[in-house]
Amino acid sequence: MIEFLINILFVYMAVSIAYLFIFALFSFSGVRKRYPNSYKEHHFLILIPSYKDDSVIIESVNCALSQDYSFDKFDIVVISDNMDSSTNNSLRELPITLFEINPKRSSKAVALNYAIDNLEKKDYDIVTILDSDNIICNNYLQEINNAYQSGSLAIQAHRTAKNTNNSIAVLDAISEEINNSIFRRGHVNMGLSAALIGSGMAFDYLWFVNNVKSLTTVGEDKELELLLLKEGIFIDFLDHVLVYDQKTKKESVFFNQRRRWLGAQFSSLYSGIKDLPKSFINLRIDYIDKMFQWMLLPRILILGICILMAFIITIISWEASLRWWILVALLLFAFALAVPDSLVTKTNIRALKKLPIIFMLMFLNLFRLRNAGNKFIHTKKE
Repeated sequence: MIEFLINILFVYMAVSIAYLFIFALFSFSGVRKRYPNSYKEHHFLILIPSYKDDSVIIESVNCALSQDYSFDKFDIVVISDNMDSSTNNSLRELPITLFEINPKRSSKAVALNYAIDNLEKKDYDIVTILDSDNIICNNYLQEINNAYQSGSLAIQAHRTAKNTNNSIAVLDAISEEINNSIFRRGHVNMGLSAALIGSGMAFDYLWFVNNVKSLTTVGEDKELELLLLKEGIFIDFLDHVLVYDQKTKKESVFFNQRRRWLGAQFSSLYSGIKDLPKSFINLRIDYIDKMFQWMLLPRILILGICILMAFIITIISWEASLRWWILVALLLFAFALAVPDSLVTKTNIRALKKLPIIFMLMFLNLFRLRNAGNKFIHTKKE
């Protein structure tokens, strides 16, 4: 019985690692997509939900106001949830729209719905969503405008680390770039939709208005993915359009953030799996791929479990352990392919000593998922 369970575990890990390796490999193929400059400037709505993020929101808004784009062609709306009155007063001095909310149950979905319901102007073409700590490149709107003019109705920009000032932030930054390589660039290069990430994403305004009321959990990005893929709408990835995101520096915050993400992943899988048979019949490859993707464990758990199994089986039989060591090597090679050279420094390599701690935190998270997909867990910005 034990041998049977070990074999089942091996097959699951082998399939998971093969999936990651293939998309890591394809992240190197193809030409990174750039769309021709659009002759038309579409009208943008920029939504920035901000929950108690007083320390970062002003910088983010000022950056958004500095876009190389006609000023009358974009509007910024900040949804202030439980921020200080002094922060709100500072925001009122800027040429933006400010909504102040204090809901019984805070979430990004609540904030986005409030903004859409209370907007005076409704004539937008594109809506883009930023986090309160995001710093966008000056050509952010122009590049999204170009993609939209070329037919892209759902777009994810390249979110990357704003800070790598301690080991946890470094590991967070590396994890994000691995995601960009495997779940975005690699996917788009194979003709599949990119994964959304919660900010630095843009949508056709009318589509968003018609679907935002369907968002009910803290995993609004995954809910949006399901809605898009059900309709067969391709999610594009603009690799060269950077959105700088603040990375957490504390293990406890990292722990809670990943718990929320993991809960949202399995909650979305549970919600979407019922449509999987229909997707096979209709050959919706994007949807099938997304369901499989959400069946995967976090990469740190895949790596840690494979290493543990390899060590344990080596003690019993080194010959039987070889297949496990091959999996470890293949996964490490996939990670090496996916991590950009800019993050491979001596300082960053030293941060890898924290991986056993991260593995233990993520393993514990598997037992703390109850309501994690529906409960708002704030990631404090510092």
